[in-house]
Amino acid sequence: MAYALESLIKVAVVTGVLLGTVAYLVLAERKVSAYIQNRLGPNRVGPWGLLQPIADGLKFLFKEDVIPHHVNRVVYLAAPPAILVPALMGFAVVPFGHTISLFGREVQLQIADLDIGILYILALASLGVYGVVLGGWASNNKYALLGGLRASAQMISYELALGLSLVGVLLMTGSLRLSDVVAVQATQTLFEVLPRWNVFTQPLAFVLFTVAAFAESNRLPFDLPESEQELVAGYHAEYSSMKFAMFFMAEYVHMITASAVIATLFFGGWHVPWLVVPGDTGLGASLLMVAAFTVKTAFFLFLFLWVRWTLPRFRYDQVMRLGWKVLLPLALVNVFITGLVLTLTR
Repeated sequence: MAYALESLIKVAVVTGVLLGTVAYLVLAERKVSAYIQNRLGPNRVGPWGLLQPIADGLKFLFKEDVIPHHVNRVVYLAAPPAILVPALMGFAVVPFGHTISLFGREVQLQIADLDIGILYILALASLGVYGVVLGGWASNNKYALLGGLRASAQMISYELALGLSLVGVLLMTGSLRLSDVVAVQATQTLFEVLPRWNVFTQPLAFVLFTVAAFAESNRLPFDLPESEQELVAGYHAEYSSMKFAMFFMAEYVHMITASAVIATLFFGGWHVPWLVVPGDTGLGASLLMVAAFTVKTAFFLFLFLWVRWTLPRFRYDQVMRLGWKVLLPLALVNVFITGLVLTLTR
């Protein structure tokens, strides 16, 4: 009973933090884009525009919910939650700290420490495409259908590189559990100076995984499923009110999960090199670990925003060529080289 209550509390806290981060990530996106384009951005609602996300949320709640008469109503209504729920579930296996002592109990700072944590994340990333495809098909709109078809082709192409880029990390870690991946990076050093983060031992895998994560989240320069100049808005062209908002919430939750997974797999997760002993469960050490994980995740979220407002959109043939003729062969080469090095050094 105590374990179930603890799990429910962690689910509620993590979900609340994710949704709150999504709200202010939208504000951060608008501020970053304004800075890059030499303008001010939102600054009217509250001090420095900090209440703008609340105003936007209320706007979506009270806007008229229009459902066109020509849509497949059941599938049309099922598509937004079909993409948002898997996005929220993906964060469940990400360790955002080691453990913390609370009320005489050792609480693990992770919702579910699954033996197949990495496979769980890849599986849920694959499920997200269903919401996009169903939304595009159910809208009974040619532009929306084209957006859904583009999304399915793009996600299938880049999921191969996404999964294969992790094989080198798994070979060096020997486990699919994300907490084990962090533990290996936290307990070893590279040349007795640098932390043994996988970004130093698997740099090619890091680049491949990051590029594939951009493509999986449909962010610029890979936003072909939306592509306003060609498809109006793509798969969500016929959506309004909170259903429209759910598509964008899913996109930002995907960004948060992708950033957290990159930090976990390649940058030591909650590990703080030279300052915190991994086995330390004191309150100060635990808070420092959570802060380190938050900073690393925030950096990659900023990278998502920075890239969107810096690079132009690729053509569709360029996106397909990059996935199949560049990323996939490089991922296979990385697996071969990693396997060869491990064989020769053991």
